[in-house]
Amino acid sequence: MATAQKTFEGMQKQREELASIRSVGGLFRSRASQDARRTAALRKKNGAWTPLTWGELQSNTEEVANGLVALGVQGGDKVSIISSTRVEWSMFDFGVAIAGAIAVPIYHSSTAEEIRYILENSGAVLAVVEDPKQLAKLREARSRLPRLRNVVVIDGEGDGEWALSFAQLVARGKQGGGAREIEARLAAQKRDDLSTILYTSGTTGVPKGVMTTNDQMLFASEVVVGSGLLSRDDSHLLFLPFAHSFAQIIKAAWLGSGLTMIFAESVDRLVDNASETGPTVLSAVPRVFEKAFNNVITGGMAQGGLAGRLFRMAMAEFDKYAKAKDEGRAYSSFPFTIAKKLVFPKIYQKLHKRFGGRIHTFVSGGAPLARKIAYFFDLLGFNILEGYGLTETIAVTSVNLPGFNKLGTVGRPLPGVEVKIAPDGEILERGRHIMRGYFGMPEATAEVIDSEGFFHTGDIGEVDRDGFLRITDRKKDLIKTSGGKYIAPQALEGALKTMSEMVSQVVVIGDRRKYVSVVVTVAEDQAKKLAAEAGEPAGTYAEAARCNAVRAKIQAAVDQLNSTLPSYETIKRFTILDRDLSQEAGDLTPTLKVKRKVITQKFKSQIDAMYDGESVD
Repeated sequence: MATAQKTFEGMQKQREELASIRSVGGLFRSRASQDARRTAALRKKNGAWTPLTWGELQSNTEEVANGLVALGVQGGDKVSIISSTRVEWSMFDFGVAIAGAIAVPIYHSSTAEEIRYILENSGAVLAVVEDPKQLAKLREARSRLPRLRNVVVIDGEGDGEWALSFAQLVARGKQGGGAREIEARLAAQKRDDLSTILYTSGTTGVPKGVMTTNDQMLFASEVVVGSGLLSRDDSHLLFLPFAHSFAQIIKAAWLGSGLTMIFAESVDRLVDNASETGPTVLSAVPRVFEKAFNNVITGGMAQGGLAGRLFRMAMAEFDKYAKAKDEGRAYSSFPFTIAKKLVFPKIYQKLHKRFGGRIHTFVSGGAPLARKIAYFFDLLGFNILEGYGLTETIAVTSVNLPGFNKLGTVGRPLPGVEVKIAPDGEILERGRHIMRGYFGMPEATAEVIDSEGFFHTGDIGEVDRDGFLRITDRKKDLIKTSGGKYIAPQALEGALKTMSEMVSQVVVIGDRRKYVSVVVTVAEDQAKKLAAEAGEPAGTYAEAARCNAVRAKIQAAVDQLNSTLPSYETIKRFTILDRDLSQEAGDLTPTLKVKRKVITQKFKSQIDAMYDGESVD
């Protein structure tokens, strides 16, 4: 209760500090003026990490805003930003905000057709693109985008007319003299005005534009900063794309607290960047923590001699500990005590150093985190805090907090967030964090926001006696076998990934089928190594995936998982795909979630082959 009271008091204080702020643009202006000389961001420039103060960020942002006004962008106009996560993205985003326009972020991995749809649907009059590659996508679709008047290129040259370089935009702004106009627009902004339109990923249908207001963003700042999850003294390492709501609440906390934002070069360079910059907080999707876990296992199992024997003993004990935790039991043994004294502290020190030596909190969101991985990080001594939210709720609903963390849950609903569970188990929410609706889709909006103002999340969950929320699965993702049994695929997928470091990705199959099967991809380096050790040398991923030793390793992981499951839920067959899943191939979302529908369509023949004859009982 003490922590709950502290959270409430922190939010009250933050709410009072933001009471006079009416918009995201106003929040940015307030932060920049208060902390002009303080470091706002770190970004890698010419091979070195370079600080950018709030004052410098404001100067760049004002140049952008003036340029937008000079190009004829009006208050309420839509301006799209198509870029990877970088500080220039924020300059344009904040420039759009203080100019009174509405930002429409788009994932830089989107195809030309996906970009065209969002630009057309939103009615964007201007787009900002990262480089010539993104510009080419717009040129391809230009004839079908009559409302798109201009494009600005962050890195690259424009033609000086339809496409402008960053420098050309700034020059237009200096000639236009729009400073007075910007002040008038800022003064007129209201909390109920739209700030951003975030498009859903479209993995289950046509992307929908989620209308996010200034007040939603200010509420996000209140809860994330007021709860103590992120604070002024933090340095946050960011790789998440701003087209995702998870990154949007981090942005809100950045503005609300004045913390230092470290812009990672890419997800592939994330851990290296952490080692170089020493962040205190890293927010990430579960896939990042899965990879860290598997890397620890791979490295430890490769050790020889006494160290290798101790590591294997420690992990065997950890498996027993994790099973006991799942069953609500305590676990202790002499080998486990030895492991906690000799093995786990060394793993902690290695990981702590690898992440820069200052990290105190990992925040996981965007998808369910496997309990076993949460147990592992917690056992080592890290704060790993899982939270929950959707695009429609600006990623705000609940989160575990330091000192008030119940593993296996997504925390308690934050103050101001009302949650109730419908008779069928669906999670319903109401509060300031709920979207205004889907842009241009009143019927779709009415389908998810009822007459009492409750948003129907589509997630199945429960609230325990301590008030912690637990997510069991997506309502639409539940699989119903031909025998009438309901199965939660995400739980199975997450569990199988923790059974072996060999497993990379998993997709559970079984809807309207007689039994459950899975398609699996493997960690390429591990598969090649195992194949070579078994006398089955493999030069490519596909060759390694076909090796008997690799298949036997996956079979062992499946058998281990099946031993914990009721018979109707056990995995009867599996197929190892001849390549791993990737964003480039369109298999994964930008936040590394599997596009289930895409996979079932792409690999239909392999899936059907697992059901030939359907003789497995």
